[in-house]
Amino acid sequence: MPSSLRVVINTRDQLGETPLWCPRTQMIWWLDIERPRLQSFDERSGRHEVHRFASSFAGSLALHRAGGFVVGLDNSLQRFDPETSRLAPIVDVEPADAGTRLNDGRCDRRGRLWIGTMDAAIEKPLGSFYRVDPSGAVHRLFGDIIVTNSVATSPDDRTLYMSDTRRFKIWAFDLDPDDGVLSNRRVFADYSQDKGRPDGACVDSDGCLWNAVFAGGRVIRYTPAGKVDRVIELPVTNPTCVCFGGADLGTLYITTATKMIAPEVLANEPLAGALLAIEAGAKGLPEPMFG
Repeated sequence: MPSSLRVVINTRDQLGETPLWCPRTQMIWWLDIERPRLQSFDERSGRHEVHRFASSFAGSLALHRAGGFVVGLDNSLQRFDPETSRLAPIVDVEPADAGTRLNDGRCDRRGRLWIGTMDAAIEKPLGSFYRVDPSGAVHRLFGDIIVTNSVATSPDDRTLYMSDTRRFKIWAFDLDPDDGVLSNRRVFADYSQDKGRPDGACVDSDGCLWNAVFAGGRVIRYTPAGKVDRVIELPVTNPTCVCFGGADLGTLYITTATKMIAPEVLANEPLAGALLAIEAGAKGLPEPMFG
């Protein structure tokens, strides 16, 4: 275990996901998808808060420019105000009975949300990838996805990354920042040999992509050219997502999961489901907001 790795809080999340550093609250926020709930932790005071939702899944999280968050509840995007615990509908991305749910997504610097759906049973290619404009307009870009993940954009918003976790690949696309059109899809990272499962990702100020490898117990930093630059081995089987936070955006936060771990393995993995952090020797970028 890296000497600088620390446990922020051990909540034993079933499927901890989508950590975001909020500059307004100066706190780290993240989801436990299948419970489903939004959590926050204030490292200054040690205060942990939990907001529960009356949905089957809370699959995606983004900052809203007007305040609060955008939360993907089942197949609906909702604006959530943690001060009042009120939800306000933004748009239904797919029908409630589609057999899918919203999963990973991130905003670009034009305020658009790039987000995908997945087969709720994690078996069939029922998912699609979308661009949701600040107006709420939904644009379906392509389908044939089992589990959307690794959504991130380069610092200049000219490259977009996403993966299909169950196809063991991360793709890169050229992104036109003005009209939001994707082109030139190519393989950025291929995990098919070792069956590593690319999960949540973020981009640092150097344009490098950090990717959590579910079932692989590590986080990998890739250069913009797709070269492995650094590997952080973790004391958990299932890291799920990463983000940079802290006052100087120099802390890499890592969510993890207890899901899909055999009981005999989980018994010897006390940090599974914890929120972890490491001083990664890199700086993040301010999290773009929706709207």
